Amino acid sequence: MAAAIAASGCFQVKAWDPTRAIQGGIKALQAVTLSDSQIREYVSQSVAKMDAESKVAHADSPYTIRLNKLTQGLKDVDGVPLNFKVYITDDVNAFACADGSVRVYSGLMDRMTDDEVLGVIGHEIGHVAHKDTKKEMQHAILTNAVLDGVGSTSTVAAALTDSQLGQLSETLVNAKYSQKQESKADDYGYDFLKASGKNPWAMAMAFEQLGKMEAQDPGPIQKMFSSHPTTKKRIEHLEKRLAKDGFQRPVQTTTQTQTSKTTTTKDTTAKSTTSKKTTTSKKKTSSKKKTRK
Repeated sequence: MAAAIAASGCFQVKAWDPTRAIQGGIKALQAVTLSDSQIREYVSQSVAKMDAESKVAHADSPYTIRLNKLTQGLKDVDGVPLNFKVYITDDVNAFACADGSVRVYSGLMDRMTDDEVLGVIGHEIGHVAHKDTKKEMQHAILTNAVLDGVGSTSTVAAALTDSQLGQLSETLVNAKYSQKQESKADDYGYDFLKASGKNPWAMAMAFEQLGKMEAQDPGPIQKMFSSHPTTKKRIEHLEKRLAKDGFQRPVQTTTQTQTSKTTTTKDTTAKSTTSKKTTTSKKKTSSKKKTRK
């Protein structure tokens, strides 16, 4: 208990409040003793709130179809089932949670190819595998008193208020990790994609694109990856692994926006061709009628 009180940062020489210190110590104990299942339950509550308050792409949406296709075969991370959804927004972001929820923003998909999106997903799943998201949750409990009154010995997660769920949502979306955590997530993402039958070149390609996007408009990328290691170093590290493992760089796939434009062009061409054939046919018919007369 003494160690927990000290860790809570409430012990001060001046104006020390023993009641407040004990409460801070209890919260510290609650944070460090939460089980993985409790964390997943709290995260699930928070994700459900975010899904309800966000514009989620429906099952027939081109975004959903595209995401399902590129994540085919990605079933679970360390036994935790994965589930994928797209948030319709111009923001550039993606995150994965301890309960297996992976959320990708349409703004990111519009700016990236399938391989690049897959690389970002692989990286985010790495944070789940290394329990970085759990550590962020524990930090939120300590700093924001999110889970006041939750017993450390309870095996069931307590129901949270909207305010508490909102704080957890902020933690999930805006989580900041150390460079060491980011580098480990890169390596895990590489291994995860490789084990899932995907080409891990997706990781390097994602960072290449992020580097280009950052040069053009640094705001959104800095918000998403402000604490990440230097993009150039990450690419170099991944390329060494790729060369060692003998992976070939895949042919670039198109983004959803580019695909739509291509489809439109093809449709237009097809209609034009059909129109020409119809016109030609009419001319031939007219010519035959004149001959009969």
